[in-house]
Amino acid sequence: MKLISEFTEQDLQCIVEKKENGEKDFVIEGIFAQCDQKNRNGRVYPKPIMEKAVGTYVDQQVSKNRAVGELNHPEGPTVNLDKVSHLIKELKFDGNDVVGKAQILDTPMGKIVKGLLEGGVRLGVSTRGMGSLEQKNGAMYVKDDFILSTVDIVQDPSAPDAFVNGIMEGVDWVWNNGILEPQIIEDIETEIKTAPKAFRPEVQIREFKNFLSLIKSSM
Repeated sequence: MKLISEFTEQDLQCIVEKKENGEKDFVIEGIFAQCDQKNRNGRVYPKPIMEKAVGTYVDQQVSKNRAVGELNHPEGPTVNLDKVSHLIKELKFDGNDVVGKAQILDTPMGKIVKGLLEGGVRLGVSTRGMGSLEQKNGAMYVKDDFILSTVDIVQDPSAPDAFVNGIMEGVDWVWNNGILEPQIIEDIETEIKTAPKAFRPEVQIREFKNFLSLIKSSM
């Protein structure tokens, strides 16, 4: 199964309510996902498959107050509790759109989100899930094994470059003694992200060559 992330290019509405103690509650709502149309990543989520994935996620996560998401995408499909920023309170279909509502939590990452919202920063959401892809009709169709992991809050939906996106979304993840692990080295992305901007092109070329060597050695 592949790690699949999708940024939704829709404006989110931010609702701010004051508590009795003067503190503020922040809630974001809007379109969290879309189906039956080719997105900018060239992928299509058939509605029956998205309905099944969302239904399972609502039953197992949202309804039990377990549907937490992170600020920015991590490097894998699992949710890191130390980076949680929000709790997804609602997910429902409106035509081909999945409309959601999320409460910003008073966690370290949640406080960052609140500060960004108060400062007028435009944020977006991005789904994170696991599934297989099938190419047909000029697009990559998500297959019926798709599992929705969560919806994260993001500012820039793009990874540092297309190369990183291609590697991380092409990683196969497997269960190993109860832990979900990548089958190929995933610290390529970290290496590129943490490189100083002046040296990033050089690092990208080096890591790309390493990746090609990895592929060659596995053939």
